[in-house]
Amino acid sequence: MGFLVLGLVAGVLSGFFGIGGGLVIVPALMMIWHMQPQAATGTSLGALLLPVGVLGAWQYYRAGFVDVRASGFIAAGLLVGALLGATVALGLPTRYVQRAFAVFLVCAAVRLWWTS
Repeated sequence: MGFLVLGLVAGVLSGFFGIGGGLVIVPALMMIWHMQPQAATGTSLGALLLPVGVLGAWQYYRAGFVDVRASGFIAAGLLVGALLGATVALGLPTRYVQRAFAVFLVCAAVRLWWTS
């Protein structure tokens, strides 16, 4: 049941802000379910693959808010980037991945704060 609630919260935030996996699901899996960062990331990617990619984007497309050309280029980058990122993350000790993720979140929060 907890995973279903997490998915619901992440889905709402994803549809609203375009976030979900990295900012909601991965930290929740690590903090609440005590998953290692690599397992949390893999689980998040597996969960997001279909519902967010298809259903959320379809709603925005129908409303005229999807730049198909830009989406295609971003998707190509994601394809290569996700493979590269997963390969690197799986080769590092859990502690390093967890700390890198924490630094990323702090940097994103500081940047958002100062530019808002």
